[in-house]
Amino acid sequence: MVKQLFVNLGIKDLNKTVDFFTKLGFTFNKDFTDETATCMIISENIFAMLITEAKFKEFAPNPPSDPKKNTEVLLALSVENRSQVDEMVQKAVSAGGNTFNEAQDHGFMYAHSFQDLDGHVWEVFAMEGTPPK
Repeated sequence: MVKQLFVNLGIKDLNKTVDFFTKLGFTFNKDFTDETATCMIISENIFAMLITEAKFKEFAPNPPSDPKKNTEVLLALSVENRSQVDEMVQKAVSAGGNTFNEAQDHGFMYAHSFQDLDGHVWEVFAMEGTPPK
């Protein structure tokens, strides 16, 4: 059984990236941080390793994609309610990220998305009911 999830993302500038995600309220594990990478704590068992492109290339079997040109992954974060969705997206935009769509209300789920400084897509959503059958 899987105990934890570590998502590895290639980034251009570690300091700017840490500053960006700090403004969104995330913290970092100093034990897994150096000048080439940091471990962003998403929840108790979910982490994002934010790794400089040069270091990322050492781990990846293929050249990293440019997330501003190609969507490599959609990262979805579940939060408690609509206001937390809106708050996180607004913080991301204020910190230098961008949004590429309007918030979506599906009745049972409310969602909005942002792109971080490197272009990775983060979907933020709140489940507020039961999906239709």
